[in-house]
Amino acid sequence: MAVSLYTTPTCSYCRKAKQYFRENRISFKEYNVAKDLRRADEMMKKSGQMGVPVIDIHGKVIVGFNQSEIEKALKR
Repeated sequence: MAVSLYTTPTCSYCRKAKQYFRENRISFKEYNVAKDLRRADEMMKKSGQMGVPVIDIHGKVIVGFNQSEIEKALKR
């Protein structure tokens, strides 16, 4: 499964997204955009903003933790 999660360490919604993916056994790759400027730039290009989390599921970009949108993108 191709799930990318762009986060910062202090973001509570990022923690909720990670918890959701772990609880549902969905593998994801996390990028800390506070430390990785290349990934921060990539996130900006995908989402058009600096807000986190940004979740990329098979090319569908979701800004924020929106469980129903995540489930739709995962086809659950």
